[in-house]
Amino acid sequence: MLRASWKSLMARKLRLFMSAFAIILGVAFVAGSFVFTDTLGRSFDSIMNSSVGDVVVRPVAGDVDIESQPSSATLPGSLVKELADVPGAARADGNITNFGTFVVGKDGKLIGGFGPPGIGINFTDGPAAKGLEPLTLNAGRWPTAGGEVVVDEKTAEKAGYLIGEKVNLVSSGAEPRIQAKLVGIAHMDGGTAGASLSIFDTGEARRLFMDGNDTYTDIWVSAADGTSQAELRDAVAAKLPKDVEAVTGDAAAKAAASDIQEALGFITTFLLIFAGVALVVGSFLIVNTFSILVAQRSRELALFRALGSTRRQVARSVLFEASVIGLIGSIIGLGLGVVIAMGIRVLFGQFGLDLSGQSLIISPRTIVVSLVVGLVVTLVAAYLPARKAGKVPPVAAMRDDAILAESGMRGRTIVGTILTALGAGLLAAGLFADVPSPTYWVGGGILGVVLGMALISPIVGRPVIAAIGWLYRKTFGAVGLMAQQNAQRNPRRTGATASALMIGVTLVSMMAVFGASAKASIDKAVEKEFVADYVVSSAVGTPFSTEVTEELAAVPGVDEVAAFRWDQVKVKGEDRQVTGIDPSHIGVLGPTPMVEGRLADLTTTTVSVAEELATTDKLSVGSTIDLTRGGTTKPFTVGAIHGDSALLSSDYLLSLPALESLGGAKTDSYAFITRESGAAAAQVGRDLDKALADLPVVTVKDQGEFADEQRAQINQMLYLIYALLGLAVIIAILGIINTLALSVIERTKEIGLLRAVGLSRRQLKRMLRLESIVIALLGAALGIGLGVAFGVALQRSLADDGIDVLAVPWPQLGLFVALAGLVGIIAAWWPGWRASKLDILRAVTTE
Repeated sequence: MLRASWKSLMARKLRLFMSAFAIILGVAFVAGSFVFTDTLGRSFDSIMNSSVGDVVVRPVAGDVDIESQPSSATLPGSLVKELADVPGAARADGNITNFGTFVVGKDGKLIGGFGPPGIGINFTDGPAAKGLEPLTLNAGRWPTAGGEVVVDEKTAEKAGYLIGEKVNLVSSGAEPRIQAKLVGIAHMDGGTAGASLSIFDTGEARRLFMDGNDTYTDIWVSAADGTSQAELRDAVAAKLPKDVEAVTGDAAAKAAASDIQEALGFITTFLLIFAGVALVVGSFLIVNTFSILVAQRSRELALFRALGSTRRQVARSVLFEASVIGLIGSIIGLGLGVVIAMGIRVLFGQFGLDLSGQSLIISPRTIVVSLVVGLVVTLVAAYLPARKAGKVPPVAAMRDDAILAESGMRGRTIVGTILTALGAGLLAAGLFADVPSPTYWVGGGILGVVLGMALISPIVGRPVIAAIGWLYRKTFGAVGLMAQQNAQRNPRRTGATASALMIGVTLVSMMAVFGASAKASIDKAVEKEFVADYVVSSAVGTPFSTEVTEELAAVPGVDEVAAFRWDQVKVKGEDRQVTGIDPSHIGVLGPTPMVEGRLADLTTTTVSVAEELATTDKLSVGSTIDLTRGGTTKPFTVGAIHGDSALLSSDYLLSLPALESLGGAKTDSYAFITRESGAAAAQVGRDLDKALADLPVVTVKDQGEFADEQRAQINQMLYLIYALLGLAVIIAILGIINTLALSVIERTKEIGLLRAVGLSRRQLKRMLRLESIVIALLGAALGIGLGVAFGVALQRSLADDGIDVLAVPWPQLGLFVALAGLVGIIAAWWPGWRASKLDILRAVTTE
């Protein structure tokens, strides 16, 4: 039986390869996502191990991300000398770090910054943890005086600077523009993952980043021989004040690497979602392929039964074929996954996350998961056809009847209806109810509805096929009628084939509705709530120096400038968003509905609380709350309660001095500018651009340009999603090709008779093409219906988060329908060509 199954498999290599191709794509995404994220993890582990000392002494930061929310808390220089004398310490070195210092290339463009930070540090010859040398010189020397800088090798290469040349830099420190002589080029073991390093003399770093004070952002204490990190940490901790902490280098490196990987974890999730989509779509192709093959091999299977094979042996023979397909597809998919990981690495390198210094990591976990996923999905998809092959008795199988009984359709409809209802319930709970991990509820709900609709698609799709059939009969006559009847001949097969395309169209349509709604919401917010004439922001999403804001305030024609800072605090152990504002220029930030009090009256000791939060925490004007940032906790009096607005939607609003008193950095996230009455908009805009001409890290935009920038970010996301979902469409095309090709084989005698009575080759091709278009349009119709429903539900669930305008892009959805028709035309080409080449006499005599 095994030998017979193998021969059967080899006799249908092309058809079965098309099924394996679906598994190849799905497994490739699974493998590629694991390879890339493992490579990413190894790279950051290497970087973090070189970025800590044996013991790291730093201001207490709690759970605040110091990189994204820089603190003004520092350590006195005198502490370095004290810690160097701690028993078990070999030495202590003070470090100065600024996460907003970028190199400007010779072409005037910023180097890096689009994700990875630009880091400015001071030079010390102190070792990293376990004696590692954090930086080595490739060329030149280390900086020894003001006006000198060393940069990492990748940055020097990209910027085009040579040793001895003047380097232009921009910074979020007190001096936004820096020019220094390049005296050396450094190398960091494991690379910098796209971050740029600018290394200054300690005295120069103090002047640039510490206001000239003898202070540091952290201190490394190196362990003497025979002293462990834990022992040294305990000895150092005994010398520290309460607002300073000591952690081992291993713990600091592990925590930093984990934080970065968690922040980038969406990459894995994102890729695995699309891998799942590809596998689900592929499963429809596999089910269809094996269902048709089982029907076409009914006489062969009946002969096996007549010769003594049991039902279980027949079923196992089909599952054996599926396991071979799954194994081959998984192995090829694993190899393709490595190629995909290479492509992802190159792609992210274009956005600044450069991992070229780290070789790809292929772990045993990746290999095992890839093989298991491919095999399991294939076997599960082939189970029902295999079960059917074993159940059909020999006499019934001899009739070669491939048409499903109505009882099968009834059971399928019942199961599909239950799945659809259950999925809709999960989706509603995830979107609108207070449930744990709502994302999983939403994902499970969408999967349930899609699978349910796939099961009942033969019933739901009848009106669609009937409508298209009416158009076919009017336009193409008898050929159109035959195309309609062929599509309706086996409704389950047609529905399953259309469902593969339906899944991709559903997700594309859902994201199209969400994207259109998000862009419409942005336009509404800018039009109604932005009163500023210009918005100043960082081109790389990092805060910029307050010096920039002050310079722009002095530009002729500028009336008011309102600085704006985003940050994070803790209240009763929970993370809360806080915004720092300038109360004296609050009107520039647009209308903010107030429940009590006025934002203009905020002081260094008062806070405004969001209305919803005030209700939840039972706060009113006069109440006292403690806000914690890093290791600093201060009590604030509730001076106002604010409603929701486009800009000021944070949990808490503080004056800028109040935020700084909590350790917030003196850097601005945005600045909003209004013109003086009578000032020419064009001239003021040119003057503002001129003021920032040598600061490529900061941009000025008017209202229209700002809205365009926000819309462009959404478009980039949509284009990436569309590209990935295109793979699901490719699998769906293969499914249609497979179904038509197998259908041609199944209808060989019928096609021969049609040709014998006068059907031309052109008419035969047209009939198959129209049949293919019916299947594709059915998938598009079902997909757009589901996609619009999901998109509307998603928009309504995010209405309170700013996506408060529903927009359905009907022209774009119409384009999807047209593209689906094109998919049908493309998918029918090969089956139609093959059918037209059939010899009429041989076809008529086919059994």
